[in-house]
Amino acid sequence: MKHLVDACQSRFGVAAAEVGFQDQWQRSELGFAAVSGTPGQVESVLDSVERYVWSHPDVEVVGSSRAWLGTER
Repeated sequence: MKHLVDACQSRFGVAAAEVGFQDQWQRSELGFAAVSGTPGQVESVLDSVERYVWSHPDVEVVGSSRAWLGTER
Protein backbone atom coordinates (compact mmCIF):
# COMPACT_ATOMS: atom_id res chain seq x y z
CA MET A 1 0.00 0.00 0.00
CA LYS A 2 2.89 2.34 0.62
CA HIS A 3 3.69 2.24 -3.09
CA LEU A 4 0.13 3.27 -4.01
CA VAL A 5 0.09 6.07 -1.44
CA ASP A 6 3.47 7.42 -2.57
CA ALA A 7 2.61 7.12 -6.26
CA CYS A 8 -0.71 8.95 -5.87
CA GLN A 9 0.93 11.72 -3.88
CA SER A 10 3.61 12.34 -6.48
CA ARG A 11 1.54 11.66 -9.61
CA PHE A 12 -1.66 13.53 -8.68
CA GLY A 13 -0.57 15.97 -5.97
CA VAL A 14 -3.05 14.69 -3.40
CA ALA A 15 -2.65 14.09 0.29
CA ALA A 16 -2.78 10.35 0.87
CA ALA A 17 -2.51 8.00 3.83
CA GLU A 18 -3.36 4.53 5.05
CA VAL A 19 -6.22 5.36 7.40
CA GLY A 20 -7.66 2.04 8.48
CA PHE A 21 -7.11 -1.68 9.05
CA GLN A 22 -3.41 -1.25 9.87
CA ASP A 23 -3.63 -4.22 12.23
CA GLN A 24 -5.11 -6.60 9.63
CA TRP A 25 -3.11 -8.65 7.16
CA GLN A 26 -3.86 -8.08 3.46
CA ARG A 27 -6.46 -5.38 4.14
CA SER A 28 -6.10 -1.64 4.11
CA GLU A 29 -8.12 1.53 3.92
CA LEU A 30 -6.65 4.45 2.02
CA GLY A 31 -7.68 8.08 2.25
CA PHE A 32 -7.04 10.77 -0.34
CA ALA A 33 -7.65 14.51 -0.09
CA ALA A 34 -7.45 17.30 -2.64
CA VAL A 35 -8.04 21.05 -2.53
CA SER A 36 -8.90 23.29 -5.46
CA GLY A 37 -10.69 26.49 -6.35
CA THR A 38 -13.43 24.56 -8.11
CA PRO A 39 -15.31 21.37 -7.19
CA GLY A 40 -14.92 20.14 -10.78
CA GLN A 41 -11.14 20.17 -10.56
CA VAL A 42 -11.16 18.19 -7.30
CA GLU A 43 -13.57 15.68 -8.80
CA SER A 44 -11.33 15.25 -11.84
CA VAL A 45 -8.25 14.65 -9.70
CA LEU A 46 -10.05 12.16 -7.45
CA ASP A 47 -11.45 10.36 -10.52
CA SER A 48 -7.86 9.97 -11.77
CA VAL A 49 -6.69 8.67 -8.40
CA GLU A 50 -9.53 6.17 -8.30
CA ARG A 51 -8.80 4.91 -11.83
CA TYR A 52 -5.11 4.56 -10.92
CA VAL A 53 -5.88 2.48 -7.81
CA TRP A 54 -8.37 0.31 -9.72
CA SER A 55 -5.77 -0.30 -12.46
CA HIS A 56 -3.52 -2.30 -10.14
CA PRO A 57 -4.34 -6.01 -10.63
CA ASP A 58 -2.91 -6.93 -7.23
CA VAL A 59 -5.40 -4.65 -5.44
CA GLU A 60 -9.02 -5.64 -4.86
CA VAL A 61 -11.15 -2.57 -4.24
CA VAL A 62 -14.17 -3.44 -2.10
CA GLY A 63 -15.61 0.05 -1.77
CA SER A 64 -15.19 3.70 -2.49
CA SER A 65 -16.81 6.81 -1.09
CA ARG A 66 -16.35 10.57 -1.19
CA ALA A 67 -17.10 13.27 1.30
CA TRP A 68 -17.03 16.98 0.50
CA LEU A 69 -16.19 19.84 2.81
CA GLY A 70 -17.10 23.32 1.69
CA THR A 71 -17.40 26.80 3.10
CA GLU A 72 -19.69 29.65 2.29
CA ARG A 73 -17.97 32.87 1.22
